[in-house]
Amino acid sequence: MLTPHHDGSPLHVSTQSPALGETVRVRLRVPEAFGPLAWVGTRSNPNREPRFDEAVRVATGEGGWSWWEARVEVENPVHGYRWLLVGVDGRQHWLNQVGLSGIETRDRDDFKLVAHEPVPEWVSGSVLYQVFPDRFARSAAADERETPEWAIPAQWGDALDPVPPGCSAQFFGGDLDGVRENLDHLSGLGVNLLYLTPVFPARSNHRYDASTFDHVDELLGGDDALVRLVEAAHARGIRVIGDLTSNHSGDAHEWFRTAQADPASAERDFYYFDDAAPNGYESWLGVPSLPKFDWSSQELRRRFVDGPDSIVAKYLRAPFGLDGWRIDVANMTGRLGGVDLNAEVRRAIRRTMLAVNPDTILLGESTNDGAGDFQGDAWHGAMSYTPFTRPLWSWLQAPGSPAAGGIGFALAQVPVFTGRQFVDAHLRFAAGYPWRTRLGGMNALDTHDTPRFATNARPGTVPVGFGLAVTMPGIPVVWAGDEFGLTGEDGEASRTPMPWGTEQDASVAPVLDAYRRLVELRRSHEVLATGGIRWLAVTDELVAFVRESEEESVLVVAARSAAAVELPVALGEPLVAFGEGRLEASDAPSAGVVTAIADGPAFGAWLLPGVTAPAW
Repeated sequence: MLTPHHDGSPLHVSTQSPALGETVRVRLRVPEAFGPLAWVGTRSNPNREPRFDEAVRVATGEGGWSWWEARVEVENPVHGYRWLLVGVDGRQHWLNQVGLSGIETRDRDDFKLVAHEPVPEWVSGSVLYQVFPDRFARSAAADERETPEWAIPAQWGDALDPVPPGCSAQFFGGDLDGVRENLDHLSGLGVNLLYLTPVFPARSNHRYDASTFDHVDELLGGDDALVRLVEAAHARGIRVIGDLTSNHSGDAHEWFRTAQADPASAERDFYYFDDAAPNGYESWLGVPSLPKFDWSSQELRRRFVDGPDSIVAKYLRAPFGLDGWRIDVANMTGRLGGVDLNAEVRRAIRRTMLAVNPDTILLGESTNDGAGDFQGDAWHGAMSYTPFTRPLWSWLQAPGSPAAGGIGFALAQVPVFTGRQFVDAHLRFAAGYPWRTRLGGMNALDTHDTPRFATNARPGTVPVGFGLAVTMPGIPVVWAGDEFGLTGEDGEASRTPMPWGTEQDASVAPVLDAYRRLVELRRSHEVLATGGIRWLAVTDELVAFVRESEEESVLVVAARSAAAVELPVALGEPLVAFGEGRLEASDAPSAGVVTAIADGPAFGAWLLPGVTAPAW
């Protein structure tokens, strides 16, 4: 059954970047079958005091919908609003980002207008490819470098050592010139944003234990190699972002060594030294090699995140020219016990980025419900597992699947969801984010911290999962090797060296083809980047939605097993289809209704006409 609809897209909101004090026009679509209404309008909460603004009907009967418009003044930097519909029978219906409700809803789930600095236009159109430099590719120059004292050398085809010390010390010697030499692979996939995990010197293969931020690790080719890589990527239309650890450094970091040696040094205040703490200082989850930063130090802020001379600024400027940062452990940064400086730190990072290059992206890692930190004051999107990754796994992973590593499932087990639970979980967590932050969130099937999705996916569901990643709001993510069908039981085991030369293998070629076709689908249709989303059908085995704009719409149907459902749309032009058996739309007896049929796990997308909407 059709229900009233609103989202943050240009179909329903007159501007995506309002200014404080600006009046924004917002629109609601109500199907004729919903019944007569006595009052329609918005309920805002400026300065934490409710305000109601009545809407007027601006169009009737377009495609069976009535359009209502209200005017909302953006009185706060994040201005929440929801819709109230009152039937002629007096019943109240509330509509927020979770959906339609017959009872009053929570402020945190409201639609949100954000008056903070606008998001770079290119963010929502990105398809991100994640590279772990040690495991991506070796250039010839890597053969000339000596293995560091901390490392256990390995040949490219060697099996991974999943236990300490091998998991962090096994060294394959991939470098940045190796990444540069394989940029044609990224171009062939169609990705346009490259994310490098840390490139600074460290004493591990993952480099999250930096020993300095002042230069790029010579094992990766040094500063010049990063410059070469960024220049070559930019020449192909690929932006590049780096990775910073704002929560901690390594215990070999020059700042930490100075702090230990000289209690009177400025660096002493960069960390939490406490004789009662294990090893005499606070560290990330008690790991002694990762001492935690104390962001009450103004000198730490000046050197690291704040101003033109900071580390944040240095790598965004020439000659490096990075296009942004992903911040590691963003959720824990600046937080310890009764201290919470997280907002100050993230805002300082973004303030510096705006001053150096406002056309840069800032992504923050949050392994849990991080919506409270992602309201538009700093982060453009979340590397968060709650709105997409975990719900998707729960629907598409085989029952009883383990989930070790950093994906965050309770008790390291994947619960089994129906399609209804998948959508409900997605909406519950996505509702906490403003629309524009949802568009910048990372739709990752997996990452370097998690098991590979393909390891325990239900047969035939890898294209289903990645199909949803490219068609739901957010930035699709390819973790290097997913397109080769790699598997891994946990985050360490998923950091497999790339199997170059296997692209034509029978087990690899179809996976590569699926990734290429799905990325092409995303890149070919702007509506999948910025359009609204309206859910049409949700069953245990199948979900369907439509992404909508005035220019075009795309119908998406995803199934994990055999299912059939009627959808209230016209028959559209096929764009892509994957799966066992048949997934098709066929004319139903009633006009304006089609039937989607899956004979097994399947994913399909169809092009539909754009939405006829009143002119703004």
